[in-house]
Amino acid sequence: MAIEVRPATRFEDVRTMVGPKRPDATVCWCLSYRIPSKQNLALRGPERGEVVKELVRQDPPPGVLAYDGDEVVGWAAVHPRADTSFARNRKIPHVDDVDVWSVWCIRVRPGHRGKGISHHLLQGAIDFARSHGAQAIEGYPVDNQGRKVDITMAYVGTRKLFEEAGFTKAADTDSVLNGFPRVLMRLDLS
Repeated sequence: MAIEVRPATRFEDVRTMVGPKRPDATVCWCLSYRIPSKQNLALRGPERGEVVKELVRQDPPPGVLAYDGDEVVGWAAVHPRADTSFARNRKIPHVDDVDVWSVWCIRVRPGHRGKGISHHLLQGAIDFARSHGAQAIEGYPVDNQGRKVDITMAYVGTRKLFEEAGFTKAADTDSVLNGFPRVLMRLDLS
C-alpha cells in the first residue's frame, strides 16, 4: 500500500471523507472548529457543503487528503490557528505568540483503518503546514493512556499518535472528550 497525501483541493474527495450520506443532512463537514460558532450553528444541510466547496477553492485549502492509488481513504483538517476557533477557545491555551497551525481532525474511511493511514495523514499535515511557512504545528488529541477511544470521538487523535510524529506535550487543556483529557501537542517547524 503506497499512501500519498495531497492538499484537499478536490471537493468531491473532501465530501467523500466528511460529507453526509444524504445531501440534506446536517453533519459536521469538519466545520465546527474552522468557522465561527454562530455561522456553524446556522448552516443547515447543503449550505454546509457550499461553505466547504468555497474553502477547498482557497489557498491554502482546508486540509489534506490521503489516497491509496486513486481512492481517497483519509482526511486531516489543518490550517493556521488564527483562522480557526482555537484562536478564541478558552479550554485550549495559547502557548505563545508563534504563528502556529492547528491539526484538529484526522479521519480514515471504514475498511482502511488499522493500516497506519492516520500516521501518513499527520505527517502530510506537518508537511503541508511547513510548505506554507508555519513556524509550528499543534494538535489537541486525547491522552487516553492506551485505552480504547470511541470511534466517533477518535477524530482528534491520540497523544501517542502525535508523539510518534515528533510532537511533544506543550500544555494541559481544560477540554475533555469521550472522558479523556485533551492535551496540547506541539511540533516546532522552524
